[in-house]
Amino acid sequence: MDLSIVVPVYREEKNITEFLRQITPVLEGLSIDYEIIFCLDPSPDRTEQVILEQREHNPRLKLLTFSRRIGQPMATLAGLQYSRGDAVVVMDVDLQDPPGLVADMVAKWREGYDIVLAQRRTREGEPLIRTIGARVAYWLIRRVAEVDIPENTGDFRLLSRRVVGEINRLKECHGFLRGLVSLVGFRQTVVHFDRPTRFAGKTNYPSIGSMRIAVNGLVCFSSAAVRLSSVMGFLAAGSSLLLTAAYLFLKLIGHPMVWSNPAIVILVTFLAGVQLINIGILGEYIARIYVEVRMRPKFVVDRMIGLSSEDGARDHPSLPIR
Repeated sequence: MDLSIVVPVYREEKNITEFLRQITPVLEGLSIDYEIIFCLDPSPDRTEQVILEQREHNPRLKLLTFSRRIGQPMATLAGLQYSRGDAVVVMDVDLQDPPGLVADMVAKWREGYDIVLAQRRTREGEPLIRTIGARVAYWLIRRVAEVDIPENTGDFRLLSRRVVGEINRLKECHGFLRGLVSLVGFRQTVVHFDRPTRFAGKTNYPSIGSMRIAVNGLVCFSSAAVRLSSVMGFLAAGSSLLLTAAYLFLKLIGHPMVWSNPAIVILVTFLAGVQLINIGILGEYIARIYVEVRMRPKFVVDRMIGLSSEDGARDHPSLPIR
């Protein structure tokens, strides 16, 4: 198998057919052996039926379904584990990741690059608040993360087989693919594109989901938040000491107090807020430690069509395939 296309899907019945109509000629034009793996979260619409109908015309389409909804990041990692290609492209089905760009990514891979990132120049049709949030998140991650995560790069990327193998060996359960790819390293390059609007339907990834991804990028690849909580604690304690010194000085010289009880209430509230922020930051790290030490399977497969358990166990034989 030369190329695997991993496509996580959930409630995408309106996009499947058009996605295949656009990407199939691109793949056929590359004159390579390929497979398209749809990683399906249990979906209330006809997404599964549409995929199976399309598979009747193209046996290179394969389907991986899970026993419960696990989210896009985990579905993507499952697709990587079951892929067989010498190169693997991860992309969305809503056509915001242009299928025509796959040919450019394969060309870069043939030049010797192990990782080819699709970097967005523009985000057409995206709400302003979401664009601003994404820029802030990337700005923070790039400055505090222990690995280099390029800006404006989503999960749309090509990975060589050895990169996929190293990712499959990692045991992290957060599924932040951008960070995992940067962590394993290897030679990489970028191709640029203008991101179009969705072909049909509304996004299945709400703002809270994007926020969760950003938090994973900050917490799982940096200890800066813990250091920041310590700095905030020292600043709050220092402010309290300064206010105490000022209070004693004014008391000794008999000068009337310049603040009253409301100021004390504000100070106490400020200190309490700092404590809660610090507890919350520590909680984020502790929660992820708890998730990792349980060592539960990242996903549980319900059904495989066109795939086998041996595919999933090849790069990661230490994990049970269920």
